Amino acid sequence: MAMTNIPTVKLGLIAVSRDCFPITLSEARRQAVAEAFTRAGGEIYVCPVAVENENDAVRALADIDAAGCNALVVFLGNFGPEAPETIIGQRVAGPTMFLAAAEDNGKDLFNERGDAYCGMLNCSYNLGLRRIRAFIPEYPVGTATEVAAMIAEFLPVARTLIGLSKLKIFSFGPRPQDFFACNAPIQPLYDLGVEIQENSELDLLASYREHADDSRIPGIVAEMAAELGMDGNQYPELLPRMAQHEITLLDWAEANKGSREYYVFANKCWPAFPKEFSFMPCYVNSRLSARGIPVSCEVDIFGALSEYIGACVTEDAVTLLDINNTVPGDIYQEDIQAKYPQYTLRDMFMGFHCGNTPICKLKKGGIKYQLIMNRLMEAGGAPDFTRGTLEGDMAPSDVTFYRLQGNAEGKLTAYIAEGEILDVPTRSFGGIGIVAIPEMARFYRHVLIQKRYPHHGALAFAKVGRALFSIFTFLGVQDIGYNQPKGTLYPSENPFA
Repeated sequence: MAMTNIPTVKLGLIAVSRDCFPITLSEARRQAVAEAFTRAGGEIYVCPVAVENENDAVRALADIDAAGCNALVVFLGNFGPEAPETIIGQRVAGPTMFLAAAEDNGKDLFNERGDAYCGMLNCSYNLGLRRIRAFIPEYPVGTATEVAAMIAEFLPVARTLIGLSKLKIFSFGPRPQDFFACNAPIQPLYDLGVEIQENSELDLLASYREHADDSRIPGIVAEMAAELGMDGNQYPELLPRMAQHEITLLDWAEANKGSREYYVFANKCWPAFPKEFSFMPCYVNSRLSARGIPVSCEVDIFGALSEYIGACVTEDAVTLLDINNTVPGDIYQEDIQAKYPQYTLRDMFMGFHCGNTPICKLKKGGIKYQLIMNRLMEAGGAPDFTRGTLEGDMAPSDVTFYRLQGNAEGKLTAYIAEGEILDVPTRSFGGIGIVAIPEMARFYRHVLIQKRYPHHGALAFAKVGRALFSIFTFLGVQDIGYNQPKGTLYPSENPFA
């Protein structure tokens, strides 16, 4: 499915020049950067105004605004004017990155030395004075080719920041009992610029009933059947109900998103939902997530927010998983140890949810019933309203396991860990996979447990820790946990263990 709920970034490039340096040096280097970025497959609008003073800054901002740019690269082609260049960062509407030119060669360091290496220091100081959040690469000075690569690194960051600035979260229902770990203080959402609308499950049920016999249902049923295939479509009689639910959610968002362009859902999915709607919503949740519209389970508001961040970074489907269970020793010995000798048994866990992972991320998926809910609500008998999960082992893939969380004190925290889904049968139910992360046991104890994270983690199907770390840093998150390598202790780790 096409990703329909994430922004398109239109980059603008502004060169700045200190008035005691040749402006032609900055202009020529700006052109070289644009050409290098274009050769690498990127698109960028080049502002014709090279900024030396505040009046130039005003003209340049008007120009990139007229060009429709929603993210900006400020390039110090030489030392740069610290006040005008940071005024640009203060007044531009979208996210901004700052970087600088390395010297081109040693042939004429009298007339063509730009000193941008020095200018970035003044720039950073002035950004701090103005309290401007800007994206600055790890080493923000380079040749045209190197600068072009840094701009490419900025793209997923910019896309995510734009998305968050125009995001609305819809929730339906309170968290189920005993799921207080997925707390969702609202203040951190507002601090991020994210809007939220909390609704009752009754609101959703009433809207669902209003969509009975909607003319769009047959078309979506056909789409679902084609996606599932003969083997995956175990309960074809459920598809009209699930199609009705999908339409209900999408119509609700369109009618209620107001000034926002993008949206996600955090919905209560048990215990009342299956009884009243006569199916589990997992498959619908998976379909929307595949389109860039994450639907988190169990009213996990910060889980939905985290999923959306991953969708913007990767431009691909994401999922939300329980950090669920250990891998049994016999599975490790029989299926893993020889195939993946780099991992110990404690480097892995099974990530599970009932059926919200998109079918494109499963080896083979099909509609089944929720075994745990069936035991709880149907006494383990023939499944009826507990049907509707999308189940199957996850396909092997690089992954990043992460979460942005508003903790119980109302502060934003985050964690990031890169790893992979192993190509090993889980021998279990649900949407599930064996996730391997180096030094997972220590990360589990000294980040996830020590810092009181909930049992839900977001999973992006690529190694994108670098972009996520940049995004969380840009957002002002001061506590970002990650899996420390062997030999590097966590602050809470017992050195004598």
